[in-house]
Amino acid sequence: MRRNRRSAVVGFAYLAPALVFVLVFTAYPLGQMAWMSLHNWSLITPPRFVGLDNYERAFKDTQFWVSFRFTLWYTALITPVLIIGGYLLALLTSQNSLLRKVTRTVVFIPVVIGLGVSSLLWYWLFSTDFGLVNRVLLDLGWISKPVLWLGVDADVSNAAIIASVVWKVIGFGMILFVGAIQAIPTDITEAAQVDGASYRQRVTRVILPLTMRTVLLVTLVSVIGSLLAFDQFYIMTAGQPQNETATSVFYVYLNSFPYLKLGYGAALSMILAAFILVFTVFQLLLTRRSHA
Repeated sequence: MRRNRRSAVVGFAYLAPALVFVLVFTAYPLGQMAWMSLHNWSLITPPRFVGLDNYERAFKDTQFWVSFRFTLWYTALITPVLIIGGYLLALLTSQNSLLRKVTRTVVFIPVVIGLGVSSLLWYWLFSTDFGLVNRVLLDLGWISKPVLWLGVDADVSNAAIIASVVWKVIGFGMILFVGAIQAIPTDITEAAQVDGASYRQRVTRVILPLTMRTVLLVTLVSVIGSLLAFDQFYIMTAGQPQNETATSVFYVYLNSFPYLKLGYGAALSMILAAFILVFTVFQLLLTRRSHA
């Protein structure tokens, strides 16, 4: 009995730093945001309790739901690119030859660059007058005059942002997929090969099912990152033209800081957090089902 109690105390001592971290950096800010969402607060005036008025206003806010639909569209468009592209790169580079190790390193390098720095780099690349993208296309004769990539046409702006994000993020998924593929015992793949399975069959019948949990995890991380997209849109387009490239988080930022509506911004953040929670629970259910 005493030994079990001692083990429990030791286990709690090891767990305590993580609990403190979660309480300080997750639970408390979330509680503070929920409290703010029930108040009318503009930073320059004392907070005034308004109950659920901010949520009622949010559900009637057309621009917020336009921004949310745009965020969902962006998420649905970029997630398959990141997952399929990252998985294909992992299949190509999962073996530990020198060339493949170098390729993995090159693809992964953009991941360690901050998203803000990456967005600034691509903002310069897509610059109308000085960007390398227009210069290369002009030299190749594919365009006759510089293209206005950012802030004028929503479709062109989105294409430029998606290119920058794929370059930045795809290496993260690739590394996780490589780890999952390399964790598969070689006996399994060799047995499938001896049985006459082609490479496509080994991928679809052996490798993919055994790495499905990692695929679902990377998908969840990618979806959450896309739903919280802010830096690249703020730096590269600032929501232009006419807020057609304004994401949900960008709209939250506009209301919280430039417009000084902290309570309303907190309510919008709580709604967005609820949607992310739904995606997370759905992913956990899929993970449990695939594990079973």
